[in-house]
Amino acid sequence: MGYDVHVEKGWVNRGNLCRLKELMKRAERGDRLTLAFLGGSITQGSVSTQYTNCYAHLVYNWFVRRFPKTAFTYVNAGVGGTTSQFGTARVEEDVLLYKPDFVIIEFSVNDDNTELYQETYEGLIRRVYGNIYQPAVLLVHNICYDTGISAEEKHRIVGAHYHLPSVSMKTTIYPEVESGRIPNREITPDDLHPNSNGHELVAEVIIDCLDKIYMDRWENEDAFPMPEPLTVNAYEHARRYQNHNCDVVCSGFTADYTLKKYVNDMFCNGWTASEKNAGIIFEVSGTEIAVQYRKSVNQPAPVAVAVVDGDEEHAVRLDANFDETWGDCLYIETVARHIAQGTHRVEIRLTETHENDAVPFYLVSVIGSY
Repeated sequence: MGYDVHVEKGWVNRGNLCRLKELMKRAERGDRLTLAFLGGSITQGSVSTQYTNCYAHLVYNWFVRRFPKTAFTYVNAGVGGTTSQFGTARVEEDVLLYKPDFVIIEFSVNDDNTELYQETYEGLIRRVYGNIYQPAVLLVHNICYDTGISAEEKHRIVGAHYHLPSVSMKTTIYPEVESGRIPNREITPDDLHPNSNGHELVAEVIIDCLDKIYMDRWENEDAFPMPEPLTVNAYEHARRYQNHNCDVVCSGFTADYTLKKYVNDMFCNGWTASEKNAGIIFEVSGTEIAVQYRKSVNQPAPVAVAVVDGDEEHAVRLDANFDETWGDCLYIETVARHIAQGTHRVEIRLTETHENDAVPFYLVSVIGSY
């Protein structure tokens, strides 16, 4: 492409390479391997001209070319507009179910640079790195190209704690955009999502790291054991409550049994309601509780509240009206954090409806974790 990007600056944490080296040795032997990519819309490949132009598929192509004797399975578990908080709840179904040998985790522009997302990110990493199949894990940190904002600071602390290799666009692509050496509109239409050129640059940064590991693959390295948690770590064990896996008490909510066909089919297996005072009650286990619902660009839309253990004073408002224009949003709202371990009563109740509501309230799931 002609862009002069210092990709060698991208490998910001070396980490422990035992699993990645073993992965490459297995690939050279011709073992069947599964490569999984978990993240948000960038991993999904949003605004690339076609799915094969996204960074994840380009990295997959590197493995295919480098190890021609191996049959690779490609799993793209990118879902736009989602964070590591949701990642911890869906990683079993969307990634670990496939018994991956290699997992890239990418949430640094979806998460905020806060302690909450440091903790949810750690929960996700522990769930993947601690999986029984012991996948090799590589962390990818993307960035907003207009502001330089990302959660990389908090995420890198977690990655270093677990000795996981990580690569950064903040130290490679971003300085070229900030200086004007790469015009931002040549690689991104909105300073967030890379276009096909931008995806190619992201892939180059990742592949530079993989090439270096490949060259060093025969140098033995001891595995790094799972350390004690860095944070309170209340998100490692997360469960989604949807209409196919829980019993609820409904009054005015109707189950939606639409089948999920693709990883990013999010508005299915939930419940809808349109009438004021319609309610639904869950029994949720854990210390952390979140509600997932649809924020819609079609307005007006209803408004609900979530009440935990009958505490009306701390009811959380769930406004289904979305103030963006790019499409409906799978929104996640934390309604309780670091509460007592146990089973909690979660009631969701519609409090505002309109005669001309464009859409019903769509409750996608309730998530409990500990």
